[in-house]
Amino acid sequence: MLIDQFITYIATEKRYSQLTVSAYSSDLMQFADYIKVQFELDDLAEVNPAMVRSYIVWLKDEKGLSNRSINRKMTTLRTFYKYCLREGVIEKSPMMKVKALKQPKQLPKFVPEEDINKVSFPEGDDFPSRRDELLFELLYQTGMRQAELRGLKDGDVDKMGMMLKVRGKRNKDRLIPLSHQMVEMISKYQVLRDATFAQHPDRLLLNDNGEALTPYFIYNKVHRLLEAVTSLKQKSPHVLRHTFATHLLDEGASLVAIQKLLGHEDLATTQIYAHTTIEQLKQIHKQAHPKG
Repeated sequence: MLIDQFITYIATEKRYSQLTVSAYSSDLMQFADYIKVQFELDDLAEVNPAMVRSYIVWLKDEKGLSNRSINRKMTTLRTFYKYCLREGVIEKSPMMKVKALKQPKQLPKFVPEEDINKVSFPEGDDFPSRRDELLFELLYQTGMRQAELRGLKDGDVDKMGMMLKVRGKRNKDRLIPLSHQMVEMISKYQVLRDATFAQHPDRLLLNDNGEALTPYFIYNKVHRLLEAVTSLKQKSPHVLRHTFATHLLDEGASLVAIQKLLGHEDLATTQIYAHTTIEQLKQIHKQAHPKG
């Protein structure tokens, strides 16, 4: 089946993340079902632009999806039909004449520095408290994704070189500098962790039972800590990634440096943080200038 071949391709050759592969698979199955029901067509290689446009209308009017969500599904179809072209299954992509829907720019949400400095952790040397502190500080001080945090191993920490090796999307490694404070925090945590759990998985961070962390566990910890200091609606680990990048830019870091630290392949992805700073400047001008 063409979809199965494509999914194998992006999972093994392109090395897309498990979440991306799952999303692409779901998108294509939904599209295939729609084409079969509406046009009695079983072969996706015979789809034309009019059918794709009909699918877009159905997603918007019947399913109530936002333009952003629809565009994401169109990205799946573009990637799929690009693969079909490469394999010689089709001669022309039905996506060539399908334009992306307009969507409002959403600036990344971040926590102001004064609020981040208000985040507090319990005193004492119990394992959960020190683990929660390290979890939060690693996310904020390195800007890594929560999936990257879950994958960290002791061997990824270079204490002498004060560097952290992070395995990002498509298994690409990058190095992120660590502060003296962070290296010391990691060392103290490791001593406490090994004293608490004689045997444990090969992971730097563990949950209260000595097992590898889950996305839900990380989200809950970050949400609880941010809830005490900010009124932001979003209080996820990804907000800390946005906060890391925004604070670096505010302190004069270049976009290229931030791009490398975040692991973005395209500088255009990083440039959204420049827009955040511009919006801040506009707000400051509006509030401070007599004729703002």
